[in-house]
Amino acid sequence: MSEWTGQASAAAAARPPRSPWNAMARGFRCRCPACGKGRAFNGYLTVVDRCGACGEDLSHQRADDAPPYFTIMAVGHIVVPLILIVETTFHPSNFVHLAIWLPLTLILTLALLRPIKGAVVGLQWALYMHGFDPDHVPEEDAKAPWQPDLS
Repeated sequence: MSEWTGQASAAAAARPPRSPWNAMARGFRCRCPACGKGRAFNGYLTVVDRCGACGEDLSHQRADDAPPYFTIMAVGHIVVPLILIVETTFHPSNFVHLAIWLPLTLILTLALLRPIKGAVVGLQWALYMHGFDPDHVPEEDAKAPWQPDLS
């Protein structure tokens, strides 16, 4: 959308619509958000540069701090109610709490971080964010008119 008029540009209006829900679901399954067949990750959190199945360029993704934030929120919403239920029902010692909740929190965090990062990349792809936008101008090429050329 144009920042000043609130109207979508002609190029943005001509883009084919992408379903954010489908792209996020594919990303959550650690698959390419475009086709759902190719792998989205090389390593634990390293996103592939290009999908092996459809060739979609995923190197533009900028997930940054969003996946850890969403993971903390999800794990907290799972673990905290369980802690409260166990405490009010059984009243275990602090050692039992530590023995249960620390490993569970670690396991849930490590298990959810990768799928949540895949979902964030899928959302970026579906919404044409960052480099996924064909009309995107990289930051190093976009120079404000008031900035002098220092080269």
